[in-house]
Amino acid sequence: MIKKYLIIIILFSLNLGCENNSENYLKSPFSNLDTLSTNDWWNRDNNPIINLKVERDEVIAFGIYTVSKNVLKLTAQLFPLYPNESREVILEIFKSNNWIEIGRKDINEIGWTTTFKVDNWDDSKDVRYRLLHGKNAKYEGLIRKNPLDKEIITMAAFSCNSNKDRGDRDNYIRNINHIDPDILFFAGDQSYDHKEHTAAWLKFGMQFREIFRDRPCITIPDDHDIGQGNLWGENGKIASSPAGNDGGYFYDKDYVKMVERAQTNHLPDPYDSSPIDQGIGVYYTNLQLGGIDFAIIEDRKFKSGPNGKIPQQGPRPDHIRNPDYDPSSIDLDNLVLLGERQLKFLEEWGKNENFMMKAVLSQTGFCGGAHLHGKKENRLHADLDSNGWPQKGRNKALKLIKEANAVHIAGDQHLPTVIHHGIKEYEDGPWAFVVPAIINNYYSRWWWPEDEKKGSNGNNILPWTGRYKDGFDNKITMHAYANPDSNSNGAGYGIIKFNKTENNVTFECWPRFVDVSLENSKQFDGWPVTVFLD
Repeated sequence: MIKKYLIIIILFSLNLGCENNSENYLKSPFSNLDTLSTNDWWNRDNNPIINLKVERDEVIAFGIYTVSKNVLKLTAQLFPLYPNESREVILEIFKSNNWIEIGRKDINEIGWTTTFKVDNWDDSKDVRYRLLHGKNAKYEGLIRKNPLDKEIITMAAFSCNSNKDRGDRDNYIRNINHIDPDILFFAGDQSYDHKEHTAAWLKFGMQFREIFRDRPCITIPDDHDIGQGNLWGENGKIASSPAGNDGGYFYDKDYVKMVERAQTNHLPDPYDSSPIDQGIGVYYTNLQLGGIDFAIIEDRKFKSGPNGKIPQQGPRPDHIRNPDYDPSSIDLDNLVLLGERQLKFLEEWGKNENFMMKAVLSQTGFCGGAHLHGKKENRLHADLDSNGWPQKGRNKALKLIKEANAVHIAGDQHLPTVIHHGIKEYEDGPWAFVVPAIINNYYSRWWWPEDEKKGSNGNNILPWTGRYKDGFDNKITMHAYANPDSNSNGAGYGIIKFNKTENNVTFECWPRFVDVSLENSKQFDGWPVTVFLD
């Protein structure tokens, strides 16, 4: 009898192996990209990013969602599936003491995601949800009610999850759950494994899912997410090299589309969904929560690449080493930052009299907010990767943000700053908070004026605050910065508190390794900063 059962088990195992190693799988539309998660992925060796061969009751990695204007968007992210497994995911909600199915969708095998959209969502109450796959796999969370009744709406903001540290993010989870924000924002560079986005995105999700399983979360991809060190998207053209400084996307369009599908499909529908060149989509949109209206923009997708368009001022087309160059020589009329489509969106969004406080969310800052790049001895006069360039495009964007009476929140720079922008004059533009890197041992940056002098109207908390001009001749007023020699190597996260009663916004900046539950816990020097809106 025992021999009989052993034979059956062996035959079953052999049969399963045959099915999983068959040619019955979706062939990837691109080559040498996402190889760990595509084609016959189960034949790959172990990798340093994440174990993809999970137990089958753990195959649903996470769900990530937003709710805006009574529409729920929720993306289910799965680990790769074997050929013999179902491609279907079910979404259920808990109602009247029962689990009720409200949708089922097929997984896209390129990236292993699917997105549910539920119209007429009742956002007046908390609703438990769960995702199901196969017989035993499930993932549970909570769709929070719209916090319209709260006086203060709190956002936690992050950027730059470097693969130099692949460990857990338990300190972030503990602190954020203690603070209990209403919404999360990840400004980009969730992935640094350029050619293996799905594996890296899964790693990111497993690190942070315990803070976004039960609250809305905005994620937007930046340059590293789509496999480039820098990105000047130039409306979707094909770049000539991974550096991308002639403009465009270097890697296959379907890879880029996969990245954006994973990271942005759960956002509210785009303002204008018309694709750009190569059929690459867009995601710029707005999200309303708790009486705050967030504009989510793409400040890389339409931006001009510098190579071949402006005089080169250093060994790289995007790095200006010559402090004596004329900034006007690189501010040409044909250069683009946000592009006309997004400028139109920001204008209409800003003029919408919905009596909400407003904020603009994007990848990077709108000035050159750093002097030292990569290492302390590497002084760079100006970096064209920042949105301080092109200056005319920068000023158009800032003018619209200011007219909307909004603040700007971004990441990317590995250097947290609070800056009051100037357009024609100092402080006539909006306030901006660039949040710290999650991990800051990869290409650190410093705010360190060469003359080491305080600017006019500076404060007494930090040595180099006040009015300055960046390397593009943009007027900026520095209020706070945290260099890499600060606590936690300058790594951490931002907390933004929107006070609807007082019409002010408070920027908090917390070091990674500080326990916020302790009475004596301290933010980075210079924070918090409270700004009053018009």
